[in-house]
Amino acid sequence: MAGGVIHQLLRRKLQSQTTVPPLLSSLISKKDDAGSTSMKSLRALAFLGAGISGLLSFGTIASADEAEHGLECPNYPWPHQGILSSYDHASIRRGHQVYQQVCSSCHSMSLISYRDLVGVAYTEEEVKAMAAEIEVVDGPNDEGEMFTRPGKLSDRFPQPYANEQAARFANGGAYPPDLSLVTKARHNGQNYVFALLTGYRDPPAGVSIREGLHYNPYFPGGAIAMPQMLIDGAIEYEDGVPATEAQMGKDVVSFLSWAAEPEMEERKLMGFKWIFILSLALLQAAYYRRMKWSVLKSRKLVLDVVN
Repeated sequence: MAGGVIHQLLRRKLQSQTTVPPLLSSLISKKDDAGSTSMKSLRALAFLGAGISGLLSFGTIASADEAEHGLECPNYPWPHQGILSSYDHASIRRGHQVYQQVCSSCHSMSLISYRDLVGVAYTEEEVKAMAAEIEVVDGPNDEGEMFTRPGKLSDRFPQPYANEQAARFANGGAYPPDLSLVTKARHNGQNYVFALLTGYRDPPAGVSIREGLHYNPYFPGGAIAMPQMLIDGAIEYEDGVPATEAQMGKDVVSFLSWAAEPEMEERKLMGFKWIFILSLALLQAAYYRRMKWSVLKSRKLVLDVVN
């Protein structure tokens, strides 16, 4: 017992000798708090710097992307984009008029025939008269020579140039693209074409445009060889609708959308018919399942433990 008392006294003595003085311990704790505060400040500054550099890099990338790919065009509420919506055929007819009087002098539509317009924007007699106004090189005849004849319904729209080299020579080296599938060939096609046609403006300060080019922020690079073609009152619509720049842009985009996807209305109608038929089949299957399994699900099993 005496040995245990001595052992306890020695342990208390050692603890008192190794204990840090209160003043020193408070100084150490204050230094630790100051160090942790400074570390937190450094971390906050590091996170702030990383955020600022990230925002700057994002802004640089966004501006570079805008310069390379053009300004992001807005989304417009096209009336034929709904699930059960159809084309505005009056707008298609006006858009074809805009193409004929404004666009066809430079741009071709090599995939569209005159007969495609029948029942869409014109009657058969109107399209025949329209096709007869052009001359088509055909042949050879019995003598082996080529000849010209009036156009007919099966002919494609005429080409403005004989070949690509002639097109580039007439347009200062730029090649006007074919418009048959342009709304499908461009990203965000309908919105892009409308924004491009109506987006001409004066270049901002600090931006220089080479002679022969025109500033359009929606075109990649901002400089386009095609001048502004849609001007208020440039044409006179047959139905009396005011030919404003926005109206002509909307109509020609409707026409080009139909040209790129002429089967859209038929496809939507067929899809609606199939959905209706499959809905009836689903109701019939549900009724048959209920009739088939109702007997099994409603029966009761009685366990006779006596017999």
